[in-house]
Amino acid sequence: MRFTSTPRGARLARRLVSHRLAAWGYPYDSGPNETTTLIASELAANAVRHGRVPGRDFHVRLTAPLGDASGTIRIEVSDTRTEKRPALIAAAPDAETGRGLYLVSQLAERWAVGPRSGGGPGKTLWAEIATETKPSGPGSGPGPLQRPQG
Repeated sequence: MRFTSTPRGARLARRLVSHRLAAWGYPYDSGPNETTTLIASELAANAVRHGRVPGRDFHVRLTAPLGDASGTIRIEVSDTRTEKRPALIAAAPDAETGRGLYLVSQLAERWAVGPRSGGGPGKTLWAEIATETKPSGPGSGPGPLQRPQG
């Protein structure tokens, strides 16, 4: 799904990730939902703060296992700014910023940054979150986060 490169777009992305995971059977208060939502928040905030190109949106893709007792949730956030690659840094104790990727590195099983898929301009940051919880309920299943029709 596409979001405007604004703080409002980042908030909407975070909320939509949490909502989609709940619809797929990972309740709002479950570990996988809370962890993925926090990571989505950090990656979306980075896309808005460091990857913003005026007039260009950032993209979010979310996938989750279908009916498995365990598996991996994957969140991808793509922006259109190629030259600004994120780096994991040690933030000073009194710094107000600089801890986002550290949180991602501690919460995700794996994470990385790479070229944007499809050959477009920009980069994609992705993270994978292991889940021990079996999805339950209607609508559970994998698939990209998609814009509702209608």
